[in-house]
Amino acid sequence: MNRTELAERLRHEGVPDALYEIRGVHSVPIQLDAYYVLRPEADAWLVLLRQRGQDSVIARLGTEAEACRFLYDTITKVPPPVPGGAERVDRLLANSDEIQRQAEEDFERAPRHGVDDHMSQDGDGPSDASGMSRGVVGLPWGGRPRRWQFGGGT
Repeated sequence: MNRTELAERLRHEGVPDALYEIRGVHSVPIQLDAYYVLRPEADAWLVLLRQRGQDSVIARLGTEAEACRFLYDTITKVPPPVPGGAERVDRLLANSDEIQRQAEEDFERAPRHGVDDHMSQDGDGPSDASGMSRGVVGLPWGGRPRRWQFGGGT
């Protein structure tokens, strides 16, 4: 398989275009945080993982066919199931109401560090050490909007 055939096969498999770049054949239409790159070098073919602009060599192969096969297998391979995973999912689904109830109870009992301790003088929101409100509007306390004022709370 060559680069053109690889691009065709990946499209046929439904692999999103944004997950791979094949130099000279297929460019990434949207730059994700991470995607694969296949590129030729003077003495080898490289398969790279580009993460946030940094390239990591995954494989250095001798021929285009080997590199294409490696990238195809890497992108299309489905990881094996986690042992006991299906049973765990079934248990979670069967107990989802109880899990939700317990999460809500835990949330209500959780301490609210930093919220009440840092209210501005007018009680409208967090303030810094000088008593100045941060000027943010949000719904973090009790689900009701609060208008935070700039200044010393007046």
